[in-house]
This record gives sequence, structure tokens and C-alpha cells, in this order.
Amino acid sequence: MTWQVAFVVYGALLAVAVLLGVPIVAAMSLVGIVGITLLHGTLLWPSLGDIVWNTLNSFTLTAVPLFVLMGEIILRSGASSRFYQGVSVLLNRLPGNLAQANIMACALFSAVSGSSTATALTIGTVALPEMRKRGYSDSLTLGTLTGGGALGNLIPPSIFLLVYAAIVQASVIDLFIATIVPGIIAVAMFMTYVAWRAIRDPSLVPAQAPRHSAREVAIATWQCLPITLLIVAIVGGMYFGVVTPTEAAGFGCVVALLLGAFYRELTWASLEKALVTGVVVSSVVMLIIIAGQILSFAVVQAGIGRAMARELVALELSPFTFFTALFVLYLLLGTFLDGISMMLLTVPILYPALRAMGFSDVWFGVILVIQAELAQLSPPVGLNLFAVQSIARDVSLTTIAWASLPYAVMLSILSFLLYFYPDLALSLVASMKDRA
Repeated sequence: MTWQVAFVVYGALLAVAVLLGVPIVAAMSLVGIVGITLLHGTLLWPSLGDIVWNTLNSFTLTAVPLFVLMGEIILRSGASSRFYQGVSVLLNRLPGNLAQANIMACALFSAVSGSSTATALTIGTVALPEMRKRGYSDSLTLGTLTGGGALGNLIPPSIFLLVYAAIVQASVIDLFIATIVPGIIAVAMFMTYVAWRAIRDPSLVPAQAPRHSAREVAIATWQCLPITLLIVAIVGGMYFGVVTPTEAAGFGCVVALLLGAFYRELTWASLEKALVTGVVVSSVVMLIIIAGQILSFAVVQAGIGRAMARELVALELSPFTFFTALFVLYLLLGTFLDGISMMLLTVPILYPALRAMGFSDVWFGVILVIQAELAQLSPPVGLNLFAVQSIARDVSLTTIAWASLPYAVMLSILSFLLYFYPDLALSLVASMKDRA
């Protein structure tokens, strides 16, 4: 069987499975096993056990359940609601007021949750009732929650990047550091857009934001301090080589537990929920990774990745044309796949071509994160849209999608900005290595 036939068969089987509603984990595993069987019969079936063991026996992936658990404990410790209240006071005088607080709170909270959907859900639960009570327009509020939540994997640490690093054998720390500047740019773009909308249409926000006393500002600063210091400790510790990502995640869990004890809101029942949710989320992530690796093994055995790399190089496409084609491909895939599944489906096929084109694996990891966040905002499967709708049950998914569209456009602009100026992602990584 030629690689072209294998590519068509794999693609057709996967498309049919997804259209029939087969869960993506089962679909990828099925296609992988069928592919291996078509190529070698049952000869390589014993290798499936090795794939599962080698995939899960990864020190890099140890950080995944720890970061998930850290975010869950922070969510239930009372720190997240206090943090949002503090941010809303400190950003009170900016155009857009609480809408700006949503963006900043999402950006900072994402650094301890590592998940876009969890960020949108956590901040939205606190913010939406408060903003409706004060008279903010849903057309502004909903977009700040879905768009701000889309910063979840772009601001380090990121579960998505942990999985990507394990797949392509890249440095987790390099990937985390590479997202810092693009993340700051995304936050600046989002906040500028919110300010522009608030100035252009004052009816979207209350007529007059309340002024806060010096005492209230001091209390707000104190409320923001724990999570802010935790973020600085995690990212700074990795940047200066003090801790590995796994050690940083473990440290974060300990600090989260201490915060819960300090605020006296983390009960045994809520801790049990955090542990159960952490196990469930981590298990789902691991199952997706295993399924992706089984499919990747079939792709490698068929020689699809190497052959496609040769064909793409032979076409002599310009790097920009190739990048634009990739952007469109991921935009389409993001309408019906989550970010991790999308990555695991495509990276084994495209990675050889990316290397042949001269693209950095760290830079491409940042691009993939942005594409994954676009998928979070893309109907009909955009998880951030559903997360916010679960809070705003009286609002249609279409309305939420339209409110999210400007943020998807800004993330798209950021992708092309990183193409023309790759040092936006790579300069901090280079400075870290120079320091070492």
C-alpha cells in the first residue's frame, strides 16, 4: 500500500468516524489499529502495549495532573473569587472597567489553571452576575469571557504545550518562555479593543464607575497578591532554571493548599472534588495522547510524514504560502476538534515538512497554541462558547459566538505577526540560554 493510498484510507476512516459521532479518542485509536493491520497484519499488535507504556512513562507529562490539580484547588480555595474582586478594583478607572478586569483576570488566572475552558468558566462564574447587576452589555461581557479564557494555554504554564513537548521532544521550559511575549501582546490587543468599544459606545458600560478609597485599593492589592506571586514564582523559577516544570507544578499545588487553609474555604468535600476532577481531566488528556500516538505509529509505518515532507519541498512553496495553508487547515479543523486532538492528528504528518522548511519547533509550538485557542472560539464545537453559555443560559450560542469573533480575529492577527517577527516568541528563549 502506497503512502497516498494510506493517507486517503486513514483520512476517510477518521472523517466517517467523527461524522458518526464516535469520540475522538476511539476514532484515532480505531484508525491507527486498522492502519497498522492493513500494513502488517497482526504482526505489530504487540507494539500497541509498548506505545501505551512509552507514552505514559514520560517525566514531562507528570506535570499535567499536577497543574490540573493546582488549578482545581485554587478554584475551590476562595483565592480565585478574591483575585477577581481585587483586579476589578485596581482596573476600575480604565475604559471598560469590569470588562478590562475580565481580560486581566483571565490572563493571570490562566497561569495557574493551564486550561482555557477552566479559565473562562471560573472567571465567568464570578464576573457575569456582577456585570449584569451593574448594567454592562452582554455583547461586551460575553466576548471578554470567551476571548479572555482563550488566553488559558497561551499564558504559561500550559497543558497543551506539555503534551506538544512530549510529542516532538522539545524543551518544555523553552516552550513556556516562548509564549510569554505573545501572551502579553494578546492581552494588550484585547484590552485595547475593549477600551475602544467602551469609548465608541458608552451605552455598553455603566455611566460612571465608582471611585475607591485608598483603603479599598490596598485591600484589592492584597487580594491579588497571592496568585500574582505564585505566577511569578512558577514562571520565574523555570526561567532562571531553579525548578523544572514538574517541580513548579508540585510547588504550585502546595501553595494552593496553603491558600485554601489560609482562607478557610477549602473543605474536605471541596478538596475531594478537586482531586476527582484532577484525575478525570488528566485521564482524558492521557487517553487522547495514547490514541494520538497509536495513530502516529500507523502514520510513521505508512511513511506518510516523510513522503509528504518530500512532496511539499518539491512544490517549492514559499514559507509564507505554506504557513497560510497551515493556518487555514487548522482554522477548519478547529471547528470540530479540540486543540490537543487537532495537534495529535496533524503534527506527526506535518512535523517533517516543518523541519524541512526551516521552522523552529518552539516557534511552531506557539503558533499551534494560538490555533488551539482559536478552536476554543470556533463554533460548533468551541468549548469556551459552551463554558460561557453554561453560565449565561438565557443567551444563545450564536450570540456568544458573535461576541467572540473580534477576539478570534485578533488571535489570527497575532499568528501572522509571529510569522513576520518570530523573535517575539524566540528572543526570551535565546536570552535564557545566553544566561545559562
